Amino acid sequence: MAETKIKLTNVYKSFGKKKVLRGLNLEIKKGESLVVIGGSGTGKSVLIKCIQGLLTPEEGSITVDDKEVVGIDENDKEALHSKMGMLFQGGALFDSLSVWENVAFDLLENKGYKKADAKAEAIRVLRSVGLDPEVADLSPAELSGGMQKRVGLARAIISKPEIIFFDEPTTGLDPIMADVINDLIVESVKGLGATALTITHDMSSARKIADRIAMLYKGEIIWQGTVKEMDETENPYVVQFINGNSQGPIKTGV
Repeated sequence: MAETKIKLTNVYKSFGKKKVLRGLNLEIKKGESLVVIGGSGTGKSVLIKCIQGLLTPEEGSITVDDKEVVGIDENDKEALHSKMGMLFQGGALFDSLSVWENVAFDLLENKGYKKADAKAEAIRVLRSVGLDPEVADLSPAELSGGMQKRVGLARAIISKPEIIFFDEPTTGLDPIMADVINDLIVESVKGLGATALTITHDMSSARKIADRIAMLYKGEIIWQGTVKEMDETENPYVVQFINGNSQGPIKTGV
């Protein structure tokens, strides 16, 4: 059995009267690619922010490499973040920086790289996600949505993180480009030997990326298993969600 990389035990997180995470339990093994599925507003993004130490749960424990995340000080948080990379839903590229400066941001800001060395490394990683060196000096606004996603992925992996988070990685992309991004994610994660946590409602993406899938509903993990087990399950919530049915136990609130 692989060792546990991330573990959440009985985690509760609320915003005022709105209860988002309600006793959530989840374990991610080292080197595993876990995909959390669930509808909008179910707490997927809050889950990631709690693991990153950006949000503090009211109750429960979150450990990364057996070290408690909840309530850590700023120095420990900095050390935690140095293990992590993230591909944001909207790309979240800095408009004022060139493509290579976006990719090399961590190297320049936190790793003490000289500009020339950082740019060379950025170009190397851009190549690994299928972008030509000529792209390096462009601004993000000059790129297509698919190219922006590739740049975001390059930024997420350039520091060789142990843990990578993917927040709705295929949102806004056409099906072919989404599949390209999914392939790049799989290659990047496996190449680094990283532990990956992806949150998505795109089932094509989930099927391609996941070693294991967990479904989040009303602040709790209500089911988890492999893609094969997901396709064979009779859990009515999972069946409704993966098939996109309007009828079933999940209510849309419309």
